[in-house]
Amino acid sequence: MSRIVLGVSGGIAAYKSAELLRRLTEDGHDVTVVPTESALRFVGASTWSALSHRPVATDVWTDADQVPHVALARRAELVVVAPATADLIARAAHGLADDLLTNTLLTARCPVLFAPAMHTEMWEHPATVDNVAILRRRGTIVLEPATGRLTGADTGKGRLPEPDEIAGLTELLLHRPDALPYDLAGRHVVVSAGGTREALDPVRFLGNASSGRQGYAVAAVAAARGARVTLVSANAALPDPAGVDVVAAVSAVELREAVRKAAEDADAVVMAAAVADFRPRDAAVHKIKKAGSPPPVDLTENPDILAELVADRGGAARPVLIGFAAETGDDTASVLDHGRAKLARKGCDLLVVNAVGNGRAFGQPDNAGVILGADGTERTIALGPKTVLAAAVCDALASRIDGANLPAG
Repeated sequence: MSRIVLGVSGGIAAYKSAELLRRLTEDGHDVTVVPTESALRFVGASTWSALSHRPVATDVWTDADQVPHVALARRAELVVVAPATADLIARAAHGLADDLLTNTLLTARCPVLFAPAMHTEMWEHPATVDNVAILRRRGTIVLEPATGRLTGADTGKGRLPEPDEIAGLTELLLHRPDALPYDLAGRHVVVSAGGTREALDPVRFLGNASSGRQGYAVAAVAAARGARVTLVSANAALPDPAGVDVVAAVSAVELREAVRKAAEDADAVVMAAAVADFRPRDAAVHKIKKAGSPPPVDLTENPDILAELVADRGGAARPVLIGFAAETGDDTASVLDHGRAKLARKGCDLLVVNAVGNGRAFGQPDNAGVILGADGTERTIALGPKTVLAAAVCDALASRIDGANLPAG
């Protein structure tokens, strides 16, 4: 059981933090909620207490003999502030400590994650930009806000990231406290995710079992590490990761076009999508009726997108090219043997090899894999949340991008 402090500042998005709290407690974590006084105007203490199964810490005066801000910070393995308003970010950046939450932030020595939520104009104001940069330079993790509906009729950047995404990054930090350095700032990372669909007729298609979760995890982690991320998503029924540009694709040909266009100025391309090897040569114009023997399906090979990217790159060092290989062992070779052969055949820089089948990888929240490098390196990632494998992929691509370790901000 991990000990988490959930700070809640005074914004309308506080109601979404109740769902985040539910997720964290259902995952078995010991969560203490520290709302600001203004946060309690949006969601009352009884709600936080009922969902966390713990008393709510609201001020520095209650149980003052136990020095609550020090006690909370010392026992915490992670502090998450969601929502983090412009006011809270400003106070944290300048070391103000006028309530229990800001006192706790000053005394915490564990990872601290801020999930901002505010109007677009406030997020883009030079004061907020500077304050976020200060926090990131200190090692505080400040997520990019999502784009979408804000308070009232307003729409824009400033929406709180979805609770599931914040919970996923929370799990990552509990597994690996160093997983989200701000080392991809100024870099463009392209990620493909999901599974392509190849039309048989207007209602049927050839497809696969990919949910897109692993590619979405790579996109979310890369964005949290400062990258500009383009996510080419093939039929994934998942919410857009915060701070990520999402381009929809259906078929392998559509995915190819979108990835190659995005890759023109990319520093790295991660091909996590499950791309169909074949497609029907001619899709039926009308629904194929069930009558007698099924008609034969004439298949033609789809383009090899990763191989094309390798050819497009020529002898250049960038973009760094990373493929994924969902493999099963057979009588001729093991999963890793098949992966090594595929790495040599594709010519990419890195290949992430996953053993699939029997309930592994596809559609699951956890994954394991081995990251094979063209230089002969191999890194094994044990079974864990898909964000953990995603962080390892980001580690590998960051180390291969010239000058990737830029100063934060």
